[in-house]
Amino acid sequence: MRTELVHIGFGSVIAANRAIAFLSVNQQPIRRLIQEARDKGLLVDATHGRKAKSAILFDTGHITLAAVSPETIIHRLATPSLPVEERVEL
Repeated sequence: MRTELVHIGFGSVIAANRAIAFLSVNQQPIRRLIQEARDKGLLVDATHGRKAKSAILFDTGHITLAAVSPETIIHRLATPSLPVEERVEL
């Protein structure tokens, strides 16, 4: 199985094939999930001090907070990219 990596900002990447959902953090049920993950030690904060705009749920139970919106992450997933070895350096 090939792992597809997606950039979520500030040099952080996630394995897209392990992600279950990309959620906005503006809703109270999501905030409760984030607090539960924090209490269990399953929260990864990839915001670098910025305001969290999305919560990414993984099949392992981990939640990653990102400073980019869920729509931006989905757009990056939908945009085809060349494999690293095929990119041309200018």
